[in-house]
Amino acid sequence: MKKLTALVLALVMCFGLVACGSTPAPSSTPASESTSQAETTNENFVDPVNGWDVYDELIDQIRTETDLAKRAELMHQAEDILMDTGAILPLYFYTDIYLQQDYLTNVYWTPFGYKYFMFAELGNGSDTLRAYLASEPDKLDPALNSTVDGAILAINSFAGLFTYNADHEQVPDLVDTWEMSEDGMTYTFTLKDGLKWSNGEPLDASDFVYSWNRAADPLTASDYGYMFAPIKGYAEMTEMDAEGNLVNPDATLAVTASEDGKTLTVELEYPTAYFLDLCAFPTYFPVYQEAVEAADPEGNNPGAWALEGTDKNENFVCNGAYVLTAWNHNSSMTYEKNPNYHRADEVKIEKQEFMLSNDEVQPFNAYNAGDLDFCDGVPTAEIAGLQGNPEYHVIENLGTYYVSFNVNSPMFDGMSAEDAATLRKALALFIDRDYIVTNVGQSDQVPAGSFIPAGCLDGTGKEFKNKDYFDPSAEAFESNVQEGIAMMESIGYKFDENGMLSDETPLSFTYLVNTPGSNVDVAVAIQQDMDAVGIDMQISEMEWNVFLNDRKAGNFDVARNGWLMDFNDPLNMLEMWTSDSGNNDCQFGKPKA
Repeated sequence: MKKLTALVLALVMCFGLVACGSTPAPSSTPASESTSQAETTNENFVDPVNGWDVYDELIDQIRTETDLAKRAELMHQAEDILMDTGAILPLYFYTDIYLQQDYLTNVYWTPFGYKYFMFAELGNGSDTLRAYLASEPDKLDPALNSTVDGAILAINSFAGLFTYNADHEQVPDLVDTWEMSEDGMTYTFTLKDGLKWSNGEPLDASDFVYSWNRAADPLTASDYGYMFAPIKGYAEMTEMDAEGNLVNPDATLAVTASEDGKTLTVELEYPTAYFLDLCAFPTYFPVYQEAVEAADPEGNNPGAWALEGTDKNENFVCNGAYVLTAWNHNSSMTYEKNPNYHRADEVKIEKQEFMLSNDEVQPFNAYNAGDLDFCDGVPTAEIAGLQGNPEYHVIENLGTYYVSFNVNSPMFDGMSAEDAATLRKALALFIDRDYIVTNVGQSDQVPAGSFIPAGCLDGTGKEFKNKDYFDPSAEAFESNVQEGIAMMESIGYKFDENGMLSDETPLSFTYLVNTPGSNVDVAVAIQQDMDAVGIDMQISEMEWNVFLNDRKAGNFDVARNGWLMDFNDPLNMLEMWTSDSGNNDCQFGKPKA
């Protein structure tokens, strides 16, 4: 009850707030006598703006390290560097909640957040699956998508070399047989016979050669382009000169197709234990070259072919179970069974209709009215009443919900890199994570004191997580707050005897969050925690696709963030923060605009 009144008031006040400027640090920053064990005193501190090449080089070293124990040690060093910047503020480890009618069966999921609808069955006599996943998707091109909801749409409309089954096991999909060389450096895939695109055209190994080179090409600007780094040739493809031009514009990946199109051969730069996981990831899915190039002849809009998708024979060509046939933007999407899918005889449902909404209440009400068979997400206020309902599901995910700071934000103007990191780490200590998981999440989330989640393996068979960078427990909250105050005082901020930030050294920033639902509720809880120590945090709400692009572009001070792992290896959550990564929302290593 300690925050109930403030929560209601903050909920009323936060809606409609727009982004505002942040208050920079005090111009004078005398150090106080108080010290803190969390204060940045690490002689190995890496400047996240001007010294990030150290981190980039460490990730390259991890990628090529063959000694698994040494590799695990290097990955711990990488997480240490990330957490020492204070720019990544973990809140909790993910779970996922959804509602599923009892007559809908054979829907399955993976810990990476993916849900598979292609082999589902309806026992209510209908031939149409009606589902809600999220609001308007940002990208449908599997090479350009970087969201979980977009990935779910991709795996239900595209097929790759490998996939996952209902037991979360990795299994061949378009592959008939495959071999790996003794040194782990060469993979040879033999494709199944008779593979086709949704328009009836044949699909062969050359389609993978085209698609992988396209996704890895910096000009395509895929957020996940770096996931092709294990393949020989990637480093040459992506090398830039001082002016930002490609050094080797004609370089390609070491991926070749046999003359008959049956065999795909891949040469790696270094042994990669998770390479087959990559082959099951949407960025590695093939796309139809003719459709891509016809929609974007000048090469300026690589995802243009998948923007409308109103004619399955001309615009949206795919190779999975369902093909997009109608897209009423911000309202609904319709997918129809693809008769040319190689497992079409296993697909029982003829049509999928996805509701698009920025308001979680609307799909929740539609589900309860019997107008939806599946609802991915539940309004916070309704979760408690669903406990024990067999249609309510809580599943474990491998990922972390966190807050990301833009290291180039004006709120850090006038501060040294170390002082800015100290401020960010102090702000992390003001957040009551137990309150968030208990009163907002309500779905068995675990408060997080590290970025890499519990359950992630280190490559040697051991769990990677071996420490917390701060104590996220309820018992430690009050002492955390005092420690955070001491840290801010050490860099020049002043607090009164009641633990409130002085008007002499104000701090104000804007928190960027996407609608709908619980993300806003989490933002309001953080807003309360900041207000409790006199820090002014305003909330700016945006629609999903607008939010994604603003966050990616660095148009924010602080933003809500989250990462569900694409495969069970810490590198997946570490390499996203290299200077050239499209997922580097914190703007590490990027010059200030």
